[in-house]
Amino acid sequence: MKPILQIPSEWTDTSKLFIALGDEQRQRILLAFEPEERLNIGQIVAASTLSRTAVSHHLRVLREAGALQSEKRGKEVFFHINKTMMTEALEAVLSYIKHNI
Repeated sequence: MKPILQIPSEWTDTSKLFIALGDEQRQRILLAFEPEERLNIGQIVAASTLSRTAVSHHLRVLREAGALQSEKRGKEVFFHINKTMMTEALEAVLSYIKHNI
């Protein structure tokens, strides 16, 4: 057994993503998006059984983890899935596993 010295550089940005994806409510929020769709918090709340406060919390976690991006249009904030970041993070982990484990 080799000593565990540090997290592989390929995994640096993945811990928050895995934590965010580990929650069923956050998974449901992500699954509410159609490809390339942008939703505001009101639309997400309407599709959810959660309160606006709970949805807001989950959106913050997803955004901080990089799974979602947001953009402000007027007074509304629209969220969309950051497909590039999530794909790159998961592919980096898979590549490390394939080549090093």
